[in-house]
Amino acid sequence: MRNSIIKFFMLLSLSLAVFNSSADPKSEQKFVAITAIVEHPALDNVRRGVEDELKDSGYIAGENLKLHFASAQGSSANAAQIAKQFVANKPDVIVGIATPSSQALVATTKQIPIVFTAVTDPVAAKLIPSWNASKTNVTGVSDALSLDAQIDMMLKIKPDTKNIGYVYSPSEINSTIILKQLQVELEKRGMKIIAAPAQRTSDISTAARSLKGKVDMFYTTTDNNVVSAYEALVKIANESKIPLLASNPESAERGAIAALGMSYYDLGRQAGKIVIRILNGEKPGDIPSQVGNVTQLTINKKAAERQGVTLSDDILKSAAKIIEK
Repeated sequence: MRNSIIKFFMLLSLSLAVFNSSADPKSEQKFVAITAIVEHPALDNVRRGVEDELKDSGYIAGENLKLHFASAQGSSANAAQIAKQFVANKPDVIVGIATPSSQALVATTKQIPIVFTAVTDPVAAKLIPSWNASKTNVTGVSDALSLDAQIDMMLKIKPDTKNIGYVYSPSEINSTIILKQLQVELEKRGMKIIAAPAQRTSDISTAARSLKGKVDMFYTTTDNNVVSAYEALVKIANESKIPLLASNPESAERGAIAALGMSYYDLGRQAGKIVIRILNGEKPGDIPSQVGNVTQLTINKKAAERQGVTLSDDILKSAAKIIEK
């Protein structure tokens, strides 16, 4: 009898162990921390995409998910402090939105999984050694775009364009990389880029004004400094009748004539899928970094009118979204 009881409890313990080992990981509370270098529409959409992907996959904030967000307010020093605080709190995964925040995270921990997103060139930014699985604690999703497609868009908007004005922050590696690449690609087409640095958001108007009379068009990337004060650039474009084009759809919403770029919301969803894979047990170093897979052309017809541009039927038909106001 005693032996039977012992055997019963041994079987019960074994059954519980098997049950626990096969339990859905969503039944345990997970901790995801998210940080962005600054808050503006494009990066806000990335964050929303990550959070929505988590929610739709069964990770509910306040129930089985602890979710924490911190913005560096445009400061690399703040990004470094946030990284230290996050690492001390030991989340299951940290999401870095944009290059400076991702760099701060990678410099702070080699153990906690990091998923970067909204980073143009993660290899040049020294986040990962190559596009293959990193075998480190880092993986993520880049927002790199085809520059050929960007130049095609410029010429469709204004076929006689020769000189492109580029307002940028010299401290943002995303922007300096694109500047160098554009110089090469534009030269192949007999065009050139004229750059005007703006170290702070308050410098954007002055930088843009310095290009008046020298350029046929303004072009902006997802430079966080410039995008944070985009209306200042839009004002100069409208006053000077210089077409303003962008590489992120949110900038067309704010006054650029056209934007051919990533859907930053979908970029966030894509990064969120990687976060979930890690929460479910995969190692970040076994997941190759990706490039965003949803691009779209957004046209702002009112901006075109303000900046003296007549849009062709061809460009209008190719737009995924047309803004009428």
